[in-house]
Amino acid sequence: MKSILKWFKSTKPKSNRLPITVPDQIMKNNTDITVNTNMEDSLTYIEKILGENDDFVIRRFNAFGRHKAVLCYYCNMVDQSAVNTDILKALMYVPAHLDSKIIELHDLKEVLINDALYHTEAKRESKLNHLIEGLVRGHTVVIVDGLDEAFMIGTRNIDKRTVDQPATEMVIRGPREGFIELLGTNIALLRYRLQTPDFRMHTMEIGRRTRSKVAICFVEGITKPELVQEVKNRLSKIDISSVLDSGILEQYIEDNHLSPFPQVQYTERPDKVVSNLLEGRVAILVDGSPMALVVPTIFSQLYQTVEDYNERFLLMSSIRMARLVALIFSLIFPSLYVAIISFNPELIPTEFAVAVAGGRAGVPFPAIIEVLIIEISMEVLREATIRLPQQVGGALSIVGVLVIGQAAVSAGFASPITIVIIALTTIGSFATPAYNAALALRLLRFPLIVLGGIFGLYGIMIGLILIANHLLSLKSFGVPYLSPLVPGNFEGMKDLLFRSPMWFFKKRPSILQTIDDTPLNPNTMDELKSTTENVLDPLNYKEKGR
Repeated sequence: MKSILKWFKSTKPKSNRLPITVPDQIMKNNTDITVNTNMEDSLTYIEKILGENDDFVIRRFNAFGRHKAVLCYYCNMVDQSAVNTDILKALMYVPAHLDSKIIELHDLKEVLINDALYHTEAKRESKLNHLIEGLVRGHTVVIVDGLDEAFMIGTRNIDKRTVDQPATEMVIRGPREGFIELLGTNIALLRYRLQTPDFRMHTMEIGRRTRSKVAICFVEGITKPELVQEVKNRLSKIDISSVLDSGILEQYIEDNHLSPFPQVQYTERPDKVVSNLLEGRVAILVDGSPMALVVPTIFSQLYQTVEDYNERFLLMSSIRMARLVALIFSLIFPSLYVAIISFNPELIPTEFAVAVAGGRAGVPFPAIIEVLIIEISMEVLREATIRLPQQVGGALSIVGVLVIGQAAVSAGFASPITIVIIALTTIGSFATPAYNAALALRLLRFPLIVLGGIFGLYGIMIGLILIANHLLSLKSFGVPYLSPLVPGNFEGMKDLLFRSPMWFFKKRPSILQTIDDTPLNPNTMDELKSTTENVLDPLNYKEKGR
């Protein structure tokens, strides 16, 4: 009772300071308030903090028909049937095996939680602030008159979308499941694919207002413990009001905040997260976000996909090279065109130069201005296509490419070759699997165009040297961004430009300094070859005299 009176006195205005009226601040300044044996006092504190809410239910009843009790919950966040059947009904009637016994008040706590409640997620709690935090998360709280502890039961049941194919990462050959917004479901998807007792998941709360639950996932025995501790340290230093998506955490934990290149990889696919965990990385998931963060990240991950490892290596190596060529094209193609047209037209074959000159005859702008105008127009069109509803966006993209492009050429606003160059560049950026990496290349394309238009090929080389120098200086949680190319590592280069056969990956990436670095038994292929028998081979059939 003294703690409740102390709280009421602290909320009264004083002459030398403003009154504390924000419930969150009241809870912060009164962390030691505990459940009072007088049920009404505890209920008054809860109602004072939570205020007037039409969806907040307070249901009074008599526990075992003798003891006054109250049940509190938010009706839109709980499983109503579980509240009625497993909690309310179970607490109102004495269990059958205790029907003939007299239950005293000092034994009531143990009997309620061990004999009466039909729920696995039930625990006793003495701090009122913890009860309030449980209520806003979707738990149900039961307070019994005369007890100095309350009961908090996990009855959270929030409507969610079903597990479906990832919308941001197209799947050709591989699982069709993607993360959703609920953290519990996402953890279950990871455990479904990583059925080992070494899988670890640690949680923390970030955000003073939202108190978002953040999960740190790794595989014990593979991931370096120092990496896990560094992730926890960076996350624990984040002191902000709200965390609504994993992208907010990404901006706080990356090493270089001014770099356009992503130093934290995000994905919507559980199989991709599991493969990174088995390599020795750490995954970060946020309750309310379908995107998982994976650290550390290197540049080669940005043009690799999960399908690269589900198909045969010869086919996927060629596809990966095509993807890498498209990435380079999307960066330097427009600037290269501007530099050659403006300063070095002699590099173009004569027939092609005549065709280009004829196409540009009626264009009133220099090449650099023409390319910048078309590039900016394409970026605006692309952004409009993304933001519009799906039914309208497809039609707009077709209209933009066909009608606007043709109209620009017919009006002499742009040359046909410029439209072709920008179209190829845009298609190349679409071929980059990582959307944030494609954004970085789109951003760097503009300064390269300016350098190419002012200094020609020398300007492009200066720009590329600056970009390469920046990439060499980048690190993600201490790992060089251009690994395993710089610093050179032969084992890692097996999966850099080309994808080597699966039996070539005898060790995990050395840059991650994993504890267990041998995912493949070196004798696996030899054992397969020695025990393989072509039982349906016609030659073997004849040799056996059949």
